[in-house]
Amino acid sequence: MKPGLHFIKWLTLISHKKYMDLTLKLAEKGKGLTSPNPMVGCIIVKRGRIVGKGCHKKAGTEHAEVLAIRDAGKKSANSTMYINLEPCSHWGRTPPCTEKIVEAGVREVIIGMRDPNPLVEGYHELKFRGLKTKIGILETEAKKLNEVFVKYIKTKRPFVVLKVAMTADGKIATKTGDSKYITGKEARAHVHQLRSEVDAVMVGLNTVLRDNPELTPRLYQGKDPMKIVVDSKLKIPRNCHLMKNPQKLIVATTSRASKKNIDKLRQKGVTVIVAKLNKGMVDLDDLMKQLGKSEVTSVMIEGGAELNSSAIKAGIVDKILIFTAPKIIGSNGLGGIGNLGINKIDKAINLKNPEFRKVGKDMLIEAYL
Repeated sequence: MKPGLHFIKWLTLISHKKYMDLTLKLAEKGKGLTSPNPMVGCIIVKRGRIVGKGCHKKAGTEHAEVLAIRDAGKKSANSTMYINLEPCSHWGRTPPCTEKIVEAGVREVIIGMRDPNPLVEGYHELKFRGLKTKIGILETEAKKLNEVFVKYIKTKRPFVVLKVAMTADGKIATKTGDSKYITGKEARAHVHQLRSEVDAVMVGLNTVLRDNPELTPRLYQGKDPMKIVVDSKLKIPRNCHLMKNPQKLIVATTSRASKKNIDKLRQKGVTVIVAKLNKGMVDLDDLMKQLGKSEVTSVMIEGGAELNSSAIKAGIVDKILIFTAPKIIGSNGLGGIGNLGINKIDKAINLKNPEFRKVGKDMLIEAYL
């Protein structure tokens, strides 16, 4: 290949990455709003200028490609379209986007990643229809953006994030249970933002009894998520904060709870899930399966040590967020994660792809299990 062609290919790749990066940023505007759909952005470029933009806003509404084509109008003809996720080619809640792309006269389509949904064949459909099509531009970034959607489509179970806020010596509360507040306001505001981005926030009964939490994103103006309480015997107090909005509450219990109490909660508008028993407690794996059937695609656990360790042992945790404050409580404080049955250091759980950053005065470790 001639040196000049190498240079042209390099310039083209740089250009594709630049526009795909803008597309990903546009897609991210739908964070917390599109479930069970993915976050999708679309940019239409013609003669080096962006002539159309679109962002999927909510499940059931028009897709990003359709909005971008409408925004570009007649300028869509002979243009290049950038989209972070393979366009749909089948009828779902909305018509297939591939038809709209062809009808608009788009010449080239650059795609970030394949859609994990086996029904989607947009890449091959567009190629078959004669469009110049390329896939895999900023693929790693595209997959991370839609990691929730990818897991849900492949497994029909929610993507689970475990959040822990602790001191530098690993404590989440003092001996008396006091934990307000270990981390600073910036870290708490960040957690409230995370709440608005997931479908549901989950705690155990002990957290409800000890802290009486609201689990709302009150420090961040965003969507209020569903609340899940893991309560094997249905002992949740009827006057707790979470009961004030029963339509937003899911209580996961077992056959150990009385049918009378289950019926009472359901009459109040609470969703009660009766999960399988696992050593007398709620089987968390079965709970995730049932939540997935209800199109709950993401859950953030904000529980205590017992629920945290149970979730890890059940193998339901995908990502862990550890907020560490520059404070020390000492050995009589309460630990963040309960007994995992690990007796040798070479059996310790190694966190994958850890990232570290400061949030106010606190340190955040983000990693995968």
